[in-house]
Amino acid sequence: MLVIQTPTIDMSHLTIDDTLSKLETSYAGLSESEVKKRQALFGLNTIHKKKINTFAIFFRQLTGNPLLMILVLATTVAYLLGQQVSSFYIFGMILLSVVLGWWNEYSAERTIDHLLKKISPTALVLRQDVKTEIPASHLTIGDIVLLAPGSIVPADLRLIETKDCEINESALTGESHPVYKDCEPLLHKSSTAPRNLALMGTSIVSGVAKGVVFRIGKDTEFGKIAKSTTFLKPTTEFQKGISGFGNLIVKVILLLTLGLFGINTFLGRPFLESLLFALAIAVGLTPELLPVIITVSLSHGANKLFKKHVVVKQLISIENLGNMDILCTDKTGTLTEGTIQVVDFIDVKEEKDPHIMQLALACNNVTSSHKIGVNGIDMAVWEYARKNGYIPDKTLVKLEEEPFDYNRKMSYAIISRQRETYLIVKGAPDEILDHCSPLHYKHKLLDRFKSLNAQGYRIVAIASRKLPHRNAYDWDDVAELQYEGYITFLDIPKKSAKEALDTLHALNVQTKIITGDNEIVARKVCDDVGMKVEGVMTGSELESLSDHQFEQVVSSTNVFARVSPDQKLRIVQTLQKLGHTVGYMGDGINDIPSLHSADVGISVNTALDVAKDAASIVLLQKGLGVIADGVTEGRKTFSNTIKYILMGTSSNFGNMFSAAGASFLLPFLPMTPLQILLTNGLYDLSQLSLPSDNVDQEALIKPRHWNINFIRNYMIFFGPLSSLYDFATFGIMFYFFHARGTLFQTGWFIESVATEILVVFVIRTSRFPFFRSHPSKWLIITCLGMVSLGIAIPFSPFAQQLGFIAPPPAYFIILAILISTYLMLVEAVKNLFLKKYQP
Repeated sequence: MLVIQTPTIDMSHLTIDDTLSKLETSYAGLSESEVKKRQALFGLNTIHKKKINTFAIFFRQLTGNPLLMILVLATTVAYLLGQQVSSFYIFGMILLSVVLGWWNEYSAERTIDHLLKKISPTALVLRQDVKTEIPASHLTIGDIVLLAPGSIVPADLRLIETKDCEINESALTGESHPVYKDCEPLLHKSSTAPRNLALMGTSIVSGVAKGVVFRIGKDTEFGKIAKSTTFLKPTTEFQKGISGFGNLIVKVILLLTLGLFGINTFLGRPFLESLLFALAIAVGLTPELLPVIITVSLSHGANKLFKKHVVVKQLISIENLGNMDILCTDKTGTLTEGTIQVVDFIDVKEEKDPHIMQLALACNNVTSSHKIGVNGIDMAVWEYARKNGYIPDKTLVKLEEEPFDYNRKMSYAIISRQRETYLIVKGAPDEILDHCSPLHYKHKLLDRFKSLNAQGYRIVAIASRKLPHRNAYDWDDVAELQYEGYITFLDIPKKSAKEALDTLHALNVQTKIITGDNEIVARKVCDDVGMKVEGVMTGSELESLSDHQFEQVVSSTNVFARVSPDQKLRIVQTLQKLGHTVGYMGDGINDIPSLHSADVGISVNTALDVAKDAASIVLLQKGLGVIADGVTEGRKTFSNTIKYILMGTSSNFGNMFSAAGASFLLPFLPMTPLQILLTNGLYDLSQLSLPSDNVDQEALIKPRHWNINFIRNYMIFFGPLSSLYDFATFGIMFYFFHARGTLFQTGWFIESVATEILVVFVIRTSRFPFFRSHPSKWLIITCLGMVSLGIAIPFSPFAQQLGFIAPPPAYFIILAILISTYLMLVEAVKNLFLKKYQP
């Protein structure tokens, strides 16, 4: 019977044997039956995430708009003072607005929750001495976990084996400097994370380790922090733009509402009626549907991208993707198929030699086809050996290994054979040869490698040396090596790469190749896929440049080879400094700094855990084509968001200004507060299909950015046009139809609804004339449907309660003339405005 009480046990002071004894496990790990018992007892290794709370979302929608809350309060007072019928209708309009917002936010949260499940982290464990890759959520106490560079620690572990292990604990401590780890018991209590513990959420920077799980889920240190902390994300350019627009709207609303309320009160109108009217105008001016439009647009885009095998971890990332104008990426899996294949294995005599394959298998960190964090070269060697019957030499016993070091461009293994100890090193040919004893044929060999590179082959050289038997080895032993031979690899150019590059180019997105491979192979691959090379720079050449020279080179060059992780980061940051929105696609531990720094971090589902964690977008299938799709979706979202804003700042603002002005000139209100809210509600309903509207191709060819001056000018130009036709309607109703009160309000209500909604077909496109652009089917249906409903309401059984009366037939002839001339005038002014102000 299990008696483990892990949260109360201090594992750092126990020896390894005592730790395993306390946790009732062993070096070989747990059996499957034991795992099931413990999972039933301790639960799954998941941090309790905040569930989607429908009530909380509803409450947020209700309280998120202060104007709405004030209107609720004022309407409650009106109800108590006897205006029950109109109050019920106003409450209904408020409820409709809140429900619309609630449903769309709820749907968006469900969408992102569903997408994140597609990229769940995994862990490599020992169970009954067999290495197995499992979902990290299935870990339980007593599991033995294997850690390699790039792994995110999946639970709280007591380390039981380490080899040059350094861990980044910034997720818990905020300190980015890696911490060296060992497995010795602590003699004294530590104020920081004990050196023999690896805590959930931290990541392996270098070396390897093995640990036993002693805390999972919410009992871990990370779980405790996550439960009590709100993590803030940096504000994006899009969010800053929305904030700037919001500030502009607030100023206009406050100025107009306070002025309107004060003047109506001064004119002797009833206090409550003046307050309700001013608040209704304020609500009419408020673009309360803007968050809904944005959320629906982003959610719609995320769903479309998921169908193309792209998972968006944060909805706002789609906007960033749309703004991207430079994509930095490796060539593997983007320009090539990403399936590296062994072609040949050659010895010092330039002959095919199975011995070279055996050495490569000995210096290889693949022990299972499901091994986490394996580089492509090791996996290619393993797969070739498995398919072609090359069985690893059992007389070679691996004592220890050092994974591939991206700065040294090598990896090594210490093996024992017949009581002799050997060091086997494999890596970049120039690095290997530099560490070998002098070779009289080195120049001839380098020429051979250069020739193979020019044909598109990647080369990994192998060398070895005999070592005295010791307890520990390190990189200092990599010297005076004996050259053994090399293996050639080929990654076939991707047929779809040319089309994807052309699409990105058409979207004004520059593609820059940043690779650790050599410049000859990089140029060859670019040539094979038809990518125009505009300069090639190597890491060593970049190293010698001044900051000013570096900026010039980074701008003009599109292929960077043999670059280190620090140089990748510097390239990204320099491009950002020059004003570009930079996307970076990577999947290795050497890509982490750049993924964090880029405006859009992109990784793949087969990447290391830390790479996926750093990225905001994860591809289920690696390729440039889906990136182009993402850019297009981002720009569509921005375009449709701007459509809503420009409409709101033209006809909607014009109508509200007209209502304010008419209230000073007429002995009665031009529309009641309820009618204003009804107008606003019909308008909002008509715009719900805007996120799925078609976007003109010319609106997608380059990134668009927030321009508050452009929006303000749009308001100044087009708002008065709407008001002009509103006052024309006032004059016709007042003098031609001699309308007062109800008939006047009905006439302006219908005209207001029709012009405010139908103008979307003009404003949604920059094309002239507007009918050259085709709106989506649903936008046509919702707009025409709401206009029809607005016309039908005065003829409905509810007309009298809403304060409407059926207008005379002649009114509709005049209405048709007003609508058609209004749309033509807006079209003409739009053409002039865009010529002058369009950025």
